Amino acid sequence: MPPLSLPLSGARIASAVSALALLAATQALGPSPARAAAPRAEVWVTTPDGGRKLAHAASLGFDTSPGPGDISIDPEDKEQRFTGAGASLTEASAKLLGQLPEERRDQLMEDLFATGEDGIGLDYLRQPLGGNDFVARLPYFSYEDTKGSFSIARDEKEVLPLLRHARKINPGIRIMASPWSAPGWMKENDSLSGGRLAPEHQEDFADYLVRALKAYAKAGVPVQDLTVANEPLFQAIYPSMLMSSGQQTALFEILDRKLTAAGLDTGLWAFDHNWDHPEYALDVLRRTADIERVRGASFHCYGGRPEQQLDVREAGERVLFTECSGTDGEDGVQDFSQALGWQTANWLIRTLRSGAETVVLWNLALDPEGKPHFGYCRGCNGVVQVDGENVHKNAEFYVLGHLSKFVDRGARRIGSTSEGSGGVQTVAFQNPDGSRVCLVLNGTGKSRSFTLTDEGKSLSYKLPRGAVATFAWPGGKG
Repeated sequence: MPPLSLPLSGARIASAVSALALLAATQALGPSPARAAAPRAEVWVTTPDGGRKLAHAASLGFDTSPGPGDISIDPEDKEQRFTGAGASLTEASAKLLGQLPEERRDQLMEDLFATGEDGIGLDYLRQPLGGNDFVARLPYFSYEDTKGSFSIARDEKEVLPLLRHARKINPGIRIMASPWSAPGWMKENDSLSGGRLAPEHQEDFADYLVRALKAYAKAGVPVQDLTVANEPLFQAIYPSMLMSSGQQTALFEILDRKLTAAGLDTGLWAFDHNWDHPEYALDVLRRTADIERVRGASFHCYGGRPEQQLDVREAGERVLFTECSGTDGEDGVQDFSQALGWQTANWLIRTLRSGAETVVLWNLALDPEGKPHFGYCRGCNGVVQVDGENVHKNAEFYVLGHLSKFVDRGARRIGSTSEGSGGVQTVAFQNPDGSRVCLVLNGTGKSRSFTLTDEGKSLSYKLPRGAVATFAWPGGKG
């Protein structure tokens, strides 16, 4: 069968595959009744040598029996819902994208955000509120550097036009906002860099955040989710702010009141820092259990293990994964092959199997040197690389695409057998329309044959070493 050109949301995959099955059954009609066609799975593959990148590789029937290394799908094992995948359209990213020729920029935006055949359908963006280490130019800034002078005019120059463009392509995009620091005059050290929010300015900071959300909504970019301090256990030479779990709890209580008064239903998310301190998130969530708009906790990848998120998930709370860049190597990502395997294993499979509802990376676009940046950057990569007028899609683009092209918002993670590090690793979902998706990483050192079994029916496939595959098929039970 020749490669298929299919629309790629879960519902449209199911429709297209069902149509193929119906056509096959119709062609089989004759004097005797036709046998029901076996379900078929479409397979998309990315290989570590880059020879195939999110390429349609096969159309396979569930027409065999389970074999060695079987991946067993369990649709009755229902876990967290999927909320989205994406990155951050930082000012650094916006500057690079804004400098592209219009036609090339428009095509890249389609590639990133469109939900049809050609795009990967990114639908979750985590946006810094004010300055951070990936601004386009110095000085660092907040929206109110002088008391009483609130304005988001700097964001309107480069960031907001692209956010509106992305939302026009994909109206379903969800936005999280995260401040790196309160304005300096609100802090004990009177600086954007490091230090703590002064207790007497908690109300001022809450007002500032509400103003920012209202300003973004007025600019055509409504914000659904909010954290109140990026990485609250870390202070740096760039905008940053220490905040204890007790301080965050107090701020949530104030914000809940002010957001309600403003008529905003924005959800609050605790922590927004590394995996290695889930106790911070749990403390905030325990103390704010009576605040409905506190939805869960968000995590970054720069310390600890994805499995530490399970402490929050197993406490009955929701988990978002909201920042990572590069790999864990000393110099960051070295090549496409290294990035493809490490990122798929850690960002997609381990993180999602540990309860995350989102996979959100850091910068959407950077140049070949990981710039513009004005802070610490070891091996930072964008989802895409922009070098003058040239655009290169990094491994990050394809890693996200193996998820975001096929798994719809509201999908439920379902059971799938998976080997550990160095083996064949998996994560599976059932979309709201009943269609199913299984992501597979061959982390072994050689090509690996396996079967994939769903509801007693199996298919067989051989995946090259280091390769990533997405299998998508219409489910039997809704």
